[in-house]
Amino acid sequence: MSNINELRRLETADIEIGVSEALQRHATRHVAQHKPVSSRVLEFERRRPRWLRECVGEATGVFLYVFPGIASVAGFLLHAGTEEPPVTVFSSFFQIGFAFALGIMFAIIIAGPTSGGHFNPAVTISLAVWQDILSQIFGAFMAALLVMGMYRQQILEFEVAAKAAGIPLVSASGPSSIFAAYPQEGQSLGYLFFIEFFVDSFIGLVIWSCIDPANPFVSPSTVPIVIGMGYAAMVWGFADITISTNLARDLGCRFVAAIFYGREAFAYQSYCWIAILVNIPATLFATGFYELFLRDSVQMISKGSVRHRDGDEGLRRYLSEAGVLKESDQEPSAIHESCKECLKTKNVNWEEIGEGKGVRFSRAEV
Repeated sequence: MSNINELRRLETADIEIGVSEALQRHATRHVAQHKPVSSRVLEFERRRPRWLRECVGEATGVFLYVFPGIASVAGFLLHAGTEEPPVTVFSSFFQIGFAFALGIMFAIIIAGPTSGGHFNPAVTISLAVWQDILSQIFGAFMAALLVMGMYRQQILEFEVAAKAAGIPLVSASGPSSIFAAYPQEGQSLGYLFFIEFFVDSFIGLVIWSCIDPANPFVSPSTVPIVIGMGYAAMVWGFADITISTNLARDLGCRFVAAIFYGREAFAYQSYCWIAILVNIPATLFATGFYELFLRDSVQMISKGSVRHRDGDEGLRRYLSEAGVLKESDQEPSAIHESCKECLKTKNVNWEEIGEGKGVRFSRAEV
């Protein structure tokens, strides 16, 4: 009981100042502290080209997103024929979805602050329309190349088994499908176009809602999780059909497939244009839908995320024309002015004065 009371006292900060400082030192002394930053480091970072940082960030982010995903696909396909233990011990569609989701989450957390965290050429194009693609493709290419090297022995064994069973190396069930999407037998291109368009639109809508600063249900810390789970939901729902979801992921990995399995990686059933290009119009459609019907710019302005193009005067003029701002609200009241004048000359609590007199004004006005 005495220990519980002590903890409660700590929570309420009801302890001597000296003891509190000692406890803080004890709690932090084992935490690795950053070294002081020297002028040499600051000068190096200042001279470092911004475009290089962003390109490396995008390539690294796509690598982190693609690598665990296609590694999980490799584990699933390479053990698809095993009975003891069953293939589900190694992987499943559920695990593949989680692998891509976690990869996206890690990519946004690690590389997002540097490059902006697009990791998808369709998102980059959409941002340009509403507001380094090569780097993104390069990141996917390196991830696929690394998986090919790490699983090389198993892939060679899979190739031998596929040839013996009469399965083409480039097909939905062949070794090339580890790296890129291929249609199954009997699937029409129109059907696959519709599936890909819907999946990519869904993901684009999730991404656009997450980067909307007026969205009260998503905080910056939860954005990687929400976007990752959006990808995972589409993998769980439609990976058993055929989906690509990302131009950079598919094209970069398809180049690796073409290196090892030839031009058929791009020519197989004329499907590659759907996997590579549909992502762009689908994401533009999703973002356009959000901008036209779901965007609330007034909320964005009220949260301080953006400003009116014509400044405060333009915003005041619009609110007046819309009937939101009355004429009596446009001129500051006498109480407002007296409070501001008082704050300029005295050291007083500005929040208490504003609330006590029923007036709201910001510190910036003083």
